[in-house]
Amino acid sequence: MTAFALAVIASDALSLMHPDLLLIAGVLFYAATMFLLTRSGFANVREIELLGRVDPLSSLPNRQALIDDLEGCVECGDEHALALLDLDGFKQINDHFGHVTGDELIKTCALLLRDILGEEARCYRLGGDEFAAITTGHLAGTILEGLCRRILDRLQVPIKLGGRELAVGASIGLAHSTQEDCLAPSEMLRRADVAMYMSKRGGKMRCTWFNPNFDKRREAVRDLEASLRTGLQKNEFELAYQPLVDAEKGNIVAVEALLRWNRSDGEQISPNVFIPVAEESGIINPIGLWVLRTAMSKAKAWEGISLSVNLSAAQLRNSEFPIKLGELLEETGYPPHMLELEVTETCLVLDPVVAERSLDVIRKFGVKVSLDDFGTGYASIGFLRQFRFEKLKLDRTLVVQASEEEGSRAMMLSSIAVARALDMGVTAEGVETEDQAALVRLAGCDQIQGWLFHKAMPASDVDTLIEAQTKNSIPRAGVMTTDTRPNNPLVKMAR
Repeated sequence: MTAFALAVIASDALSLMHPDLLLIAGVLFYAATMFLLTRSGFANVREIELLGRVDPLSSLPNRQALIDDLEGCVECGDEHALALLDLDGFKQINDHFGHVTGDELIKTCALLLRDILGEEARCYRLGGDEFAAITTGHLAGTILEGLCRRILDRLQVPIKLGGRELAVGASIGLAHSTQEDCLAPSEMLRRADVAMYMSKRGGKMRCTWFNPNFDKRREAVRDLEASLRTGLQKNEFELAYQPLVDAEKGNIVAVEALLRWNRSDGEQISPNVFIPVAEESGIINPIGLWVLRTAMSKAKAWEGISLSVNLSAAQLRNSEFPIKLGELLEETGYPPHMLELEVTETCLVLDPVVAERSLDVIRKFGVKVSLDDFGTGYASIGFLRQFRFEKLKLDRTLVVQASEEEGSRAMMLSSIAVARALDMGVTAEGVETEDQAALVRLAGCDQIQGWLFHKAMPASDVDTLIEAQTKNSIPRAGVMTTDTRPNNPLVKMAR
């Protein structure tokens, strides 16, 4: 039967119905349709609301869910504790292996956290590599801290993912709200975030409870950061230069540029204080470029004397730094082969992929790279071969200990032997006594740096020293003949 015929029959049937019945049928049909649409609409709204509270990648509750739950704790007056957890090393893994691996790592960590927290705490993903957890009730803080320490213990073991073992850690900040103080969700999040920041500054892989003193410290850091920016604009920074001498001849062969900050109010701020703040704030980048430009412009006059400049981790991670370095070399006209950039092991461990890439570009300019503070970290032979340093600088601590005990002396000798095998030069830092100078000289160091020879000084004093050296009238401080006294460590080594 055709559709047309059916339509005709239906039309005839309807025409036989009483008008009142037809109206009632229409009303019922409309009501049924609206009921179904309304029911479907409410279901869709509930689904949308649910999706708005769930992180799609990890399937954990998201930031909005965390805020809602914190507000619920406040309304109920429950004692509760909050932990903010930030993955250490995630960015490097994400950059090195790609976002697909990074996403899989996030999902794996989400499962790990959910498994450890179990029914005792609720877990959330706030975005990126940041997670959170809440516990409520009596002893909420004690329970949450114990769970966080279990998380840190578990992350001591690399995570296996796609045939790889990925080392990832965590920095955790903890905050607590009791029935008496009843902190707002925003304040709880702020306190936990401040505590997490302190965990990172304290060396990572730790959990830290919020302390009111942290706010004072952060305020002081912010003030120092503002002063750094002002100081750069007002030309409050200066450079001092410490000469390095040839181990055998005692003549100056290099100078190291050292940054000094003499504020306009007369206060002198130690580099140990302001450099970490400059690195965290990013202002180390313009300051570092100022150091390079100033030092290279001055060192051009010191013919035959190489220039060493320290490079911070933040500069090395900055992808624009090699480009800026090339521009400065061209701007100042300083010979690249006379420039030596000093990096520490920490600079390289934080982001080895980016560091190696930057160092490769730097070397293409002809600039040398040395490993500073060697003997204080855990650099292996593979590490030294990977980054192909032109020179090792033995840390002052190792030099001092080598003059006092056999174990440190053996360590220093083995370090120098490794450097020689890898065709690296060796400089001993912090030499302050004649015995130390004799020790590092016999051990095979090429250059010596320390107060026994020269302290850090203004550029004008370096001019005088080099001028005197050119005229062969420089005093050969620190150069000594072999001392045969029984207690001389040099003699002990020779035996």
